[in-house]
Amino acid sequence: MTPPQLANPEATMRTTFICRSAGLRAVSCPGWPAHGLLGALFITHGALGGFAHAAAGAGPVLEVTSDISLDPRRTYGAIVVKQSGVTIEGHGAWLVGAAGRATKDFKGTAISAEGVSGVTLKNVNAKGWETGLAVRDGEGWTVEGCNFSDNFHDPEFGWGENGRRGGIVWERVRQSMLKNNKANRVWDGCVLVDSNDNVLEGNDFSHTSNTCLKLWTASRNTIRRNVLSHGIRITPGEVHARDSTSVLIESGSDHNRFLDNDCTHGGDGIFVRVLNNWCSTGNYFEGNDCSYANNNAIECWAPGNEFVKNKANHSSYGFWMGGSDHTRLIENEASFNGLTDGFHNSPHLPGNGHAGIVFMFGTSTHTLVRGNICEGNNGAGIALVGDLQSEGAKWRASHWVIERNVLAGNRWGLYAKHADWITVAGNDYRDNTAQNVLLDGDVTRFTASENRIDPAAQPPLAKLAGPASVHAGTAAVWETSASRDPANVPLTFTWDVGDGLLRSGAKLEHTFGTAGFHRVGLNVSNGVLTEPAWRDVYVTHDVNELGTEGEAANWSIEDFNERTRSVHQSSRAAFTNEPTDRLIGQSALRVVIQPYAGLRAALTYPKTRDAIWPLAGKTKLSFWLKAINADVTGWQGGPFLVIHGDGEKRCFIEPKAGRDLMREADYSEAREGWRFFEIPLRGDGRWQADGDLPATARAVSLAFDSWGGPTLRFWIDGLALE
Repeated sequence: MTPPQLANPEATMRTTFICRSAGLRAVSCPGWPAHGLLGALFITHGALGGFAHAAAGAGPVLEVTSDISLDPRRTYGAIVVKQSGVTIEGHGAWLVGAAGRATKDFKGTAISAEGVSGVTLKNVNAKGWETGLAVRDGEGWTVEGCNFSDNFHDPEFGWGENGRRGGIVWERVRQSMLKNNKANRVWDGCVLVDSNDNVLEGNDFSHTSNTCLKLWTASRNTIRRNVLSHGIRITPGEVHARDSTSVLIESGSDHNRFLDNDCTHGGDGIFVRVLNNWCSTGNYFEGNDCSYANNNAIECWAPGNEFVKNKANHSSYGFWMGGSDHTRLIENEASFNGLTDGFHNSPHLPGNGHAGIVFMFGTSTHTLVRGNICEGNNGAGIALVGDLQSEGAKWRASHWVIERNVLAGNRWGLYAKHADWITVAGNDYRDNTAQNVLLDGDVTRFTASENRIDPAAQPPLAKLAGPASVHAGTAAVWETSASRDPANVPLTFTWDVGDGLLRSGAKLEHTFGTAGFHRVGLNVSNGVLTEPAWRDVYVTHDVNELGTEGEAANWSIEDFNERTRSVHQSSRAAFTNEPTDRLIGQSALRVVIQPYAGLRAALTYPKTRDAIWPLAGKTKLSFWLKAINADVTGWQGGPFLVIHGDGEKRCFIEPKAGRDLMREADYSEAREGWRFFEIPLRGDGRWQADGDLPATARAVSLAFDSWGGPTLRFWIDGLALE
């Protein structure tokens, strides 16, 4: 949900909280929306607690090793499924947990299973438990016609996480089906963790105190025709509903399909959350009704998702999209949002305005908004806003196509600020009370056509081919030969490479001069409609690699205590040569730290510390990095560099003033892609050096630190002293 209204809503927020389990330490995370920080407070880990309390019910535990039919006249205790391939036919029988307790004190799991597959579970009812159904490590499950309502429920809980529990919790469950089940008046209706390729159809997981459906690293699932409404935790007079939402998607939950679900009356309707820089991309949403949300009908902070024919009406905002690059919004409804007689939290546009569709407080590049209805919003129909704090210097809303939308009865039909390369065509402006279009400063390369577009007109198919990695100083070519128009109309092509110039033609040849990240944007037009395309390009340069070219066996890991500067060993790491996901040479270095002790993990090359690298004339250590940290509180500063000399001589280099440069990326695409680091060996305005730099380096250590203790994953390439 959007940040609470501030006296200065453009100001960067800073919240401090306590979190680490191994020794309490405080972190201050600048630049994050308040809701994201508050949503990370007081995290409860290890929350599949029902597995540990299977026998908390009224009767004895029933262990199932073969097909079984329950007696509907009996009341059962817990069931533990011990054998794959069994069928449990409940006939409407009840499994009842401990009675006479408050719903937030329920314990145990009604039905649990671990490591079994091919199970069919039908027509079972369970209430009074911490969790109704909990399954780990299985596939081929079918759960149909069951009722897991009235289990753990805590409407009075504050901000933050309170465990994964309530109706159904699946962890590492694959290729399974949930059909026509219920889980009402629970904390979470259904939770999918590390669970892929499942189908959820016709379920009623409504009226929950946290989420109706939660996905965490859950991919390629199909969620269709479910009731996921009233996912909300709020008291009378409260504003923001404590991050409760009908649907919550986070941490690498990719390529899911949400079709024709009822997600109305939530804190948010659908919330794609990115607390730890681990984005959820490639998700497709069609025909979902997310209206009447306390905050945002649909809120998304991740790139690369598509929204088609959804309803996002009568909420504080219809679509709140920040950090949602590469997004497509097609034929949605986003109307009657922010009205004074309805939900109107967090007014951030001028004059306490809201919007039907808004991209704000996060980047928006390569965005298509076509055929949407934005009517009667208290503010803008569509708003695109670059970085307010830096007045567009850090980033701008860039490369947008806005066409064939109905923008009627708003304050402004279209509002833009700190934006660049915006193509607007064929929108229907009617009865907007202030202006049809307000360019509120720092809007460049804005082109608009007021001509009506034939409803039968179809957009072209845009195909951009060319490299995603090129060498600095070497010409590269991108081309569009696979682009087509449905009516075989000749196409025109417009390119942008980030230098302020637009180029035309079916082919682009360009030379990038310096190493780093660059965007290539393309508009393909048939003279009526325009289709955007893009390529994220990493520009590399020649280096003499240290340890990232086939040298995985020569790395080591140590846990480093930054207070005492002592080393011990608890974390373990697997180092492998990665031939596919690389930028330079024939391989990158892939590192998986598991277990991770929660301290500063130092990755050292060579592990023998007997290198001979003269540092005379060397000014920096450079490398490319990708990283995944599943902990919701994210990184704790860094990255950190240690230059090892003879004996115990070491020079420590780290970001100044506790800055977290693992989180503070220069471009939004770094969250799911590569970043280029250049660490000065003697420090500068961003980096501080402690200790004398040795004349000869015997080894280098790259160190990383997380607030929690999850598995950490890294890809490192092009490590070099320059």
